[in-house]
Amino acid sequence: GKEVIIANAIIAILTIGGQQLFSFFTFSCPCHVGQNLIYGLAFLGVPALILLIVGFALNNQTWRLVTGKRSPLQQEGTCNRLLQCKLTCFVLCSITGRALVAPVTWLAVTLINGSFYVCAVSEYVSVYYFEGNPNATASEHRKILAAFPCSQLVPPELSRARDEVILLLRYQSQVAGWLLIAVVAITVFLSYCLASCFSPLSFLHFRYWTSYVRNEQDLFDEAMDQHSRLYAMQHVRKFFGFAPGSENVKEIRIPSLREWQAISGLAFLKLVDEEHYDYSLLHDWALKDSVNGKYLKTDETR
Repeated sequence: GKEVIIANAIIAILTIGGQQLFSFFTFSCPCHVGQNLIYGLAFLGVPALILLIVGFALNNQTWRLVTGKRSPLQQEGTCNRLLQCKLTCFVLCSITGRALVAPVTWLAVTLINGSFYVCAVSEYVSVYYFEGNPNATASEHRKILAAFPCSQLVPPELSRARDEVILLLRYQSQVAGWLLIAVVAITVFLSYCLASCFSPLSFLHFRYWTSYVRNEQDLFDEAMDQHSRLYAMQHVRKFFGFAPGSENVKEIRIPSLREWQAISGLAFLKLVDEEHYDYSLLHDWALKDSVNGKYLKTDETR
């Protein structure tokens, strides 16, 4: 939908801006044999990998897929298992597609910029691209080529050769970047076409379905927030003797030292039975202890 396109566009724009700032402030090619390749590939691949992981982690569907279990209402059967596998593959492809927006944008912009690629592969350029010392060994040629990304390290007599090598490598890098963009664009278009061809829903029905799912999730989030607030309020009321926002509070409860200790500290989910959990220490205390203790009258008459 439009929301997905807008979200992907925002992610791409932020990635482009981050890449420019990142390369401007942090990238500095070592211009040394053996280090250029590692340094250049690290700047190309590591941020892309981090963005990919973040893309997976920030997608709610990832956690639905990881924590979801087959509904007990579904009957066992080959047909249902096959349908479940198809659904899992579809959701996984959708998650991966969303997660790839930022890393692919990073790689494409970085390749079009060319600096990282030039640094990484300069030492592997053929020596025939410049007139060097014919008596120099292969290792000496690589050392000279590895210094080409740093103009201050190149002898004046090799400045023309350096310019030619840099132009060649930038050409290769930018072509690779545009090819990556073209491949991704074609893949996305074909994926949407195949999904539409195999979808059992018509165009308008599909739009209705996406609208329904979005509205259902929004309403569910609102109800979930209100439900959890009301549920938590019961436990807070039991502990303090009144609920937040109450008017004409005539008395308050004074918790004991043991009760303060019972609700303090760290706690994970506690399994109460096969169907229910205690969500916090206060929740656990409220379900176990009876309402008693010391109460204090108040003078509030609002």
